Amino acid sequence: MSELAKNQYVFGLDIGTRSVVGTVGYLKNDRFQVVCQRSKEHETRAMMDGQIHDIPRVALTIKEIKEECEEAIGEKLTHVCIAAAGRVLKTVTTKIEMVFEEEREAKAEDVSNLLLLGIEKAYKEFGDQNSSETKFYCVGYSVIRYYLNTLPILNLVGHKARHISADMIATFLPDDVVDGLYKACDLAELEVANLTLEPIAAISVAIPERFRMLNLALVDVGAGTSDISITDNGSIIGYGMIPMAGDALTDDLARHFLADFYEAERMKRAATELDEFEYEDIMGIKQKVTKSDVEKALSNKVDEITNYVAEEIKRLNGDKSVSAVFVVGGGGLAVGFTEALANKLGLIKERVALRGSDVSGKIDFCEEDFSKSPLMVTPIGICLNYYENNNNFVYVSFNGNRMKLYDNGNVAVVDVAMQAGFPNDGLFPKRGKALSFIVNGKTKIVKGAPGEAAVIKVNGKTADITTKVNSNDKVEIIESTAGAKATVKISDLPEFKEGLKILVDGQIVELTRPVFVNGKAASVGYEIAEGDHIEILDTCTKEQLKEALVKSEDLEEKAKEDEVVVSVDAEVKEEPPKPKGESITVFVNGREITLTGKHYYIYIDVFDYIDFDLNDPKGRSIVTLHNGKNAKYMDALNNGDILEIYWKE
Repeated sequence: MSELAKNQYVFGLDIGTRSVVGTVGYLKNDRFQVVCQRSKEHETRAMMDGQIHDIPRVALTIKEIKEECEEAIGEKLTHVCIAAAGRVLKTVTTKIEMVFEEEREAKAEDVSNLLLLGIEKAYKEFGDQNSSETKFYCVGYSVIRYYLNTLPILNLVGHKARHISADMIATFLPDDVVDGLYKACDLAELEVANLTLEPIAAISVAIPERFRMLNLALVDVGAGTSDISITDNGSIIGYGMIPMAGDALTDDLARHFLADFYEAERMKRAATELDEFEYEDIMGIKQKVTKSDVEKALSNKVDEITNYVAEEIKRLNGDKSVSAVFVVGGGGLAVGFTEALANKLGLIKERVALRGSDVSGKIDFCEEDFSKSPLMVTPIGICLNYYENNNNFVYVSFNGNRMKLYDNGNVAVVDVAMQAGFPNDGLFPKRGKALSFIVNGKTKIVKGAPGEAAVIKVNGKTADITTKVNSNDKVEIIESTAGAKATVKISDLPEFKEGLKILVDGQIVELTRPVFVNGKAASVGYEIAEGDHIEILDTCTKEQLKEALVKSEDLEEKAKEDEVVVSVDAEVKEEPPKPKGESITVFVNGREITLTGKHYYIYIDVFDYIDFDLNDPKGRSIVTLHNGKNAKYMDALNNGDILEIYWKE
C-alpha cells in the first residue's frame, strides 16, 4: 500500500440510518481494489429513515471512520464520496414528443431539444405533484426508451421521421437533505468529491450493465427504508422506496422478546448465523432462543414489509412482476425475508437472492477476513460511481442570483437555466403566431416570422446553451424574442396568382379568379384572418366574362389543352350597337323568351334566361347559332332573332 500515491485512493461513505460504512480503494486494470472497509453504528438515533437529524453526532461517527481508514492505509484522507438515501429521492416518469412539419432526418440537435423539453416537463409535473416549499434539485435524468414514429428504437439520430418521442425518468433531491450530508462531512474535515444516490450506487455493483437487458429488481433493505430499482431493455426504468426496513423488524423483536432495541438488533443478526443463542431481556434475565423462534416472531412484519415491496416493484414495472430480484443491505438478511418476497411476486425462491460475494467479479479485497455480505455492496458502489460520474454541487451566479447546482461533470448553460426555472422557450428564437385557414377545403398554416435568439454570456463572453459551466461562473441570459405574427393576403396565395384563362373565338381572355371568404365575395387585397374559409373558383359568371371581353383590347392568340373552348371564329366588337327598345323577344331552341331590364342586349345575355349550365359539360364543345349562322357573343340581339344553343359531342 505504501507504493500508492494518496490521490489514487477513493474514499466512499455509506451514511446509513443504523451505521456508517467507509470504504477505501482504487481502480487498477479495470478492477477495483478494496484496500480497507470500516463500519461503526450510531450510538444514538442520530439518523432516522435515511435522513440526518443530529448533524454533529453523525459528523463525529464519520470522523472516527475516517481516522480508522487513515490508520489502515497510512495516508490522510481529505475528500469523500457520498450517497443520498433513496428515502429522500423523488422521481418523475414522463413522456415527451416532437412533431416535424414534414418527414426529415432526425439530428442530434433534435434529440437534445427533445430531452430539454422532457426535463422541463418533468420539473412542471414534479411541481404539480409536490406542494411543499422545500427546494428540490434535479440530480439526474435518463432515457428509458426512444420512439421513431411511435415505434421503439435505440438511437433516433440519422433516421427519417415525422414524429419522435421518448420515455424519461428524472430524479429530484431536497435541499435540506443535501445540505445535511455536506455539513456533516465538512465537520469531519472532509470535502465532498462526488454525490450519488444510494439506489444508483447499489445497482452499479449488484446489477452490471450486461444484466440490464433483463427485467430485474434490486431491493436495498436498509435500516429505515427499502430502496427499489427496476431494469429492463438495457436501462434503469424506475426508482422507488417504501419507508419500512430493518429497524421495523428490530422493533417487533424488541416488543416480542421484551428486549431493548440494541439487544433485539443483535438477536436479528444472530439468527442469520446461529440455530440457537442467548439474549438478555430488560429485566436482566438471560433467555435462550432459536432461529425458528426469531423467524416466527418476525413473520408478521416480514410479511407486511415484503408485501409493500412487492406492490412497489409491480407499480414501477407496469403493474406486473419482474423476472428476478436481487436483495442487498443488512435488513434483507432477516430470516424469511427473501422467501416471503418471492412468494408475494409469484417467483420461485431461487429467483429472489441476496447479493454479496457473488458480485465481486471485478472487485479484489486486499484485507483478510473481509466480510463479502450484502452490507458491502452499496459502499463499494459509491466508490465506483466516482469513476463513472464525478458529481457534486457547485455554486454559480445566474442573472445576478447565486444558486446551487448539482454537478454531474457536464453542467452546461442549459442546466443552469433549467434549475433556475428559466423558460425553455426563452432560450430559442420564438416564431410569431402562425395563421391557420382553409383554401378550397385544404388547411393551410403560415408560420410567423422568426424572432431573435437568446443572448447568452458566461463570465462576460458570448456563449450558447451547450457551453460548459464551472463553479463560481457568472451566467447571464437575455430571453429570446418572438417574431411578427403571420400575415397573408388573398393576392399572396399561389391558388390565386394564376388567372382563369378562357378561349373565346380562338383568343385567350384571362380573368381574375372569383374569391369568396366565409361565403362572401372578397377583394384581392383582403387580409386573411385565423380560421377563414376561402374559396378560389376556377369558373366565372357570364357577367364576369362579358366584363373581361369588353375590357380586353389585346387578346393572346394561343390555346392550351386545359383551356375551356367557349366559341370559335368570334370577333369582339369595340362597342355593341344600341338597342331599338326597352325590351325584346327572341326564340331560343324554339322557345319564346323576353329579355327585359337593359337598354341593349347582346347574345351572351340569353344565358341568364335559359337552363344551360356551363359548369356541367354535356359534350366536347358548345354550338351557338344566331339566325342560322355561328354566333358572336358580343353581337346585338333584335326582336324576333332565332338562337340555337346546345352541346356537341
